[in-house]
Amino acid sequence: MEFCLLSAGAPRGAPALTVGAFPWWGHRSVTAGACGPCATGWPPDHQADVILLRYLDVCLVLATGPFVLVGGLPALGYVIGAFAWLLTRAGAELAHTRARRARDARVKAGLHVAGMMGRIWLVALAILIARFAVGKDDAIMCAVLELAAFTIYFLMSFVIRESPLQGASTAQGEPSVS
Repeated sequence: MEFCLLSAGAPRGAPALTVGAFPWWGHRSVTAGACGPCATGWPPDHQADVILLRYLDVCLVLATGPFVLVGGLPALGYVIGAFAWLLTRAGAELAHTRARRARDARVKAGLHVAGMMGRIWLVALAILIARFAVGKDDAIMCAVLELAAFTIYFLMSFVIRESPLQGASTAQGEPSVS
């Protein structure tokens, strides 16, 4: 993610700031009024952007918590739903990582299907637990949170176009041999 530094009165293209206070940044000169790769002369960090998009559903689940508390919504239903979503998300990442490492296509497909089915069962179980252990309102809260998180997860999977059955990601510009 790039940030623009606009300096009042500085002509466009004039150096506004040299960032060298932090050793891991190196010495970048930032141009006033420029954004993106033009601002630093370095290419944008697409990997960081993809990671943010990949975990946007997790960010949604975690960011919803304060609004649930302030709004007086069923907090226990939110906690059950958030815990179930985060658990299923971690389990799916584990299954996808193992599927990427597997050499046999049947093992890859089996791990992928097992991950999907496990997620479905865990989410349904969380909604049922919220319904029968706490109440109807908490079950609705849990279901709405799960639906919203899944919708974001589903849309972002299309945006980043990553399949769990694909091999490990290759370096930029190199074709995949899988």
